[in-house]
Amino acid sequence: MITDYEVDRHTELRKTVRKFVQNEIVPYVEEWEETGFPSEIFRKMGELGLFGVFYPEEYGGSDMDYFAAMAVTEEIVAAGSGGLAMAFNVHALMATNPILKYGTDEQLKNYLVPAIAGEKIAALGITEPSAGSDVAGLKTIAEKVDGGWILNGSKVFITNGQRADFLILIARTNIEAGINGYSIFLVDSDNEGYSVGKKLHKVGMRSSDTTEIFLENVFVPSTALLGKEGEGFKQLMWQLNGERLIQATACVAGAQRCLDLAVQYAKERQQFNKPISKKQVLRHYLADMQTEVGAARALLYQTAAAYNKGEILPKEISMTKLFASQVYFRTADQSMQIHGGYGYMDEYPISREWRDARLMRIGGGTDEIQKEIIAKYMEI
Repeated sequence: MITDYEVDRHTELRKTVRKFVQNEIVPYVEEWEETGFPSEIFRKMGELGLFGVFYPEEYGGSDMDYFAAMAVTEEIVAAGSGGLAMAFNVHALMATNPILKYGTDEQLKNYLVPAIAGEKIAALGITEPSAGSDVAGLKTIAEKVDGGWILNGSKVFITNGQRADFLILIARTNIEAGINGYSIFLVDSDNEGYSVGKKLHKVGMRSSDTTEIFLENVFVPSTALLGKEGEGFKQLMWQLNGERLIQATACVAGAQRCLDLAVQYAKERQQFNKPISKKQVLRHYLADMQTEVGAARALLYQTAAAYNKGEILPKEISMTKLFASQVYFRTADQSMQIHGGYGYMDEYPISREWRDARLMRIGGGTDEIQKEIIAKYMEI
């Protein structure tokens, strides 16, 4: 249950983020689609405390609840730059939250604190060229040596990969141990043998950098191990729950933006001497969109309320991620249809939303993976 005090804090937080978004992001969205956003924006976000709303004060955070992190995401998504919103969440929650849960005092000091401050940029190294959804098929190897580990392998589709100061990386530490043979490491990007491939060109999310990472005999000290050796797979499954829930948050916020764009256009666009919003077929389209977005938000907030209390509900989180990402894509597609030919033009923001929305049914676990998780917990 959220108290009035917490609601007031969220309201003030939203006002702060909204002002920042309008001044520091909205004017540059189109430019960043071509050039990529500058890393300087992360420093500004850190100074404002946007990375730390969910984290304890002792590490530079604001010690608020999970809904505060969701509020920040919703406001950033409303700026219309899906790529920046994705990069923000990778840094703010997906790659740093495991440090809070599993990190040593030294790791918290050296990685989490500067990440919250926006002084270091984090990335998450899971997917490989031959393994994405099949996490158990990851091939990057960590060989134990005197004083640490030697890493060899590669990662692909790494958001923030071009600019990351460190990577949360999962690797095999015991080939014979199956899912108990994986461990997670904190890997600095300036380590010898760590190299970054070229920026990958994507259908959408163009303002963010996505790349391949190569690891060739990269030495990391024993202190780079995050949590316990052999528990990386379990840690990753925990991390993916949070990743999918914040992705669902971005999807619902993105769907709302697509709906708002459709309503605005339908009211302004004149056909046969009256706004197209007066056409019954379009009014029904908009009504259906409104209903789906509302349903997705209700499911999201219900699931987030349980997560906020410390409950880990893989089935419900997968349901939320699956439904929210599909609603986002359907709403973007229907909004483009309402825009007609103009919606297909790059100068109209719905074209960018349509491109960006497609990724959300792939990243963080595809639709098909979410359905398998749901079915598993249904015991069917």
